[in-house]
Amino acid sequence: MMGWLGEYGWVVLGWMGKALWMYASLTFVVPLAGVYQERRIWASTPNPLSVWGHVRVYGFNVIWMQSTLFGSLLIAPKLLWQKNVEVESHCWVESLSARLCMGMFVGPVVVRGTDHLPPSSSTTNTNTPAPVYIANHASQADAGAVYFLARRFKWIAKKSVLYLPGVGQTMFLSGHVMINRRTGKNTKSVSSLYTKSNDAIQSGIPMFIFPQGTRRLSTRLPFKDGAFNIAITNHSDIIPISIEIPPNLWNNPYPIPKLWGGTQPDPIILTVHPPISTRNKTMNDKEALKQHCSDLIYSFLPPHMQPITTTSSSSSSETKKTS
Repeated sequence: MMGWLGEYGWVVLGWMGKALWMYASLTFVVPLAGVYQERRIWASTPNPLSVWGHVRVYGFNVIWMQSTLFGSLLIAPKLLWQKNVEVESHCWVESLSARLCMGMFVGPVVVRGTDHLPPSSSTTNTNTPAPVYIANHASQADAGAVYFLARRFKWIAKKSVLYLPGVGQTMFLSGHVMINRRTGKNTKSVSSLYTKSNDAIQSGIPMFIFPQGTRRLSTRLPFKDGAFNIAITNHSDIIPISIEIPPNLWNNPYPIPKLWGGTQPDPIILTVHPPISTRNKTMNDKEALKQHCSDLIYSFLPPHMQPITTTSSSSSSETKKTS
């Protein structure tokens, strides 16, 4: 009897191993969609992706998915004896994966204005609402660069991200706020988004939101409402961040020169601006606050990131793309 069970167990483990291997193999296929998305972003600029640029974007996505998949498998067993692994998933898996991918395929990241950052979450007074970080969004590299702030936060992301190998498991384990984009304007969906975001803020965990709602390098999109609704509702400080992307981000020869100590490429620069208080603000102040934050963020960006402004209407839901 025991021998039969043992043999059956090995068969089950074998099938599970094959299933995991097939799932992991998707980390070589799914990144092609990320390459296509990044290609579209740069196509309308003076520096469209070169062949080498395509290779680097592909490698960035592959390693991001593989490292987060491996990391999530390592920490998931901790759920057997503790309620969640949100801290481990964000501070270990996400942060280390981001730094690995940036170091291998993007280049250096410089953070300016670190004195404007709040204390780390381990020393944050939970009686004070956590801040809301907002930043411009121009490239996939933004999502990796912001981890160099060395602060814990939660994203707002499309629910479909959960199906991405590695990234989806990590987003779930980290407890990020997910939204069904197809029903994003549905009252129930939006209410859930704000409830989860408010809970995070009140528990001392900041939210990080790209208020443009999507990546765009050649067009300056108006900021949407979500981040500002959350900040005003919770009387949270808003911390604007300007993310400067070099014009040759993907087309420079990095990381090849790094192999023999050659010249580093121009860095991605994160400029952290002084916190903007919302303590005495109401929803009537929202439009002025949005415009002020947008002008502040873009005022620190170089000419190639000062594109034409659009006049599309704003929306209350926020989404973030990871690939």
